[in-house]
Amino acid sequence: MIIRKLVLLIFLFPVIALAETTSTLTIYAPDYFISEWGPGPKIKEAFERKCSCNLKYVSGDPLSKLMLEGKSTRADILIGLSSDQILKARKLNLFDKINFDFSLPQLPINWKDPTFLPFDWSYVSFIYDNTKIINPPKTFIELANDPRDYKIIIQDPRTSPSGLALILWIKSIYGDEAFDIWSKLAIEGDPIAQNSLGVMLQKGEGTEINFLLSYSWFKKSAESGYTPAQVSLGYIYDQGMGIDQNKIKAYMWWRIASLHGDSDAVTLLKLLSNEINENDQKIAINLADKCVKNNFKAC
Repeated sequence: MIIRKLVLLIFLFPVIALAETTSTLTIYAPDYFISEWGPGPKIKEAFERKCSCNLKYVSGDPLSKLMLEGKSTRADILIGLSSDQILKARKLNLFDKINFDFSLPQLPINWKDPTFLPFDWSYVSFIYDNTKIINPPKTFIELANDPRDYKIIIQDPRTSPSGLALILWIKSIYGDEAFDIWSKLAIEGDPIAQNSLGVMLQKGEGTEINFLLSYSWFKKSAESGYTPAQVSLGYIYDQGMGIDQNKIKAYMWWRIASLHGDSDAVTLLKLLSNEINENDQKIAINLADKCVKNNFKAC
């Protein structure tokens, strides 16, 4: 099994050798890649025209699916691993080394890896509606200090490469001040900032690792209804990071997040279902229903 992370031009040719011996090539890829506005559909069309075979995408979080399936996986290729996921992926011992010649586009880093290839590299930016916002902030500090009531959508840094890139970008620019910026936004009640602060405390980004404080911020964000924080809080309970391990609470929060369509929560629920009995699952489901009914109060 060969699983790679590839640039478009690299992707179209090396895999052809595999396609000659099979009628279907199965690729696990994130939703953004497969969607109609992503590169997936055009790649599929061009690839199938080149090899006279079928290319099948399977959507969702690729690494979570692979962890769930193990050696029984149907995947031939994985696309969409972020750089921080590579260590976890490597420990699965399911990846073959690259055995073909390739060239990479110019990158700002010297990439050398026998197993993984980068397929996406870009700058981080905010997109805003210029019909509603006049004179937008020019820096993240200006954004944090701006008195205007912005509604900002930021992808979950725990599972999204783009969300994590935002945190790392701010850290690289503002250094030790980055934590203070997120703290200010979190204290003001921004659930996205609270979740981001939880991630930073969990990973030790810009501050010392503090699992208990990380749990506190994840909980505040989760109880505001922010789905990515609900997934993170479930993980905290599942692993017992800074608090007592509680599989029922983990199931409860992942159940809530799954009801909002979070694919990671769905995968984690399936994994946890193999660890706790049916009675505990029923208790967790009742707690989740009560939590949602009470608008996340006293969960």
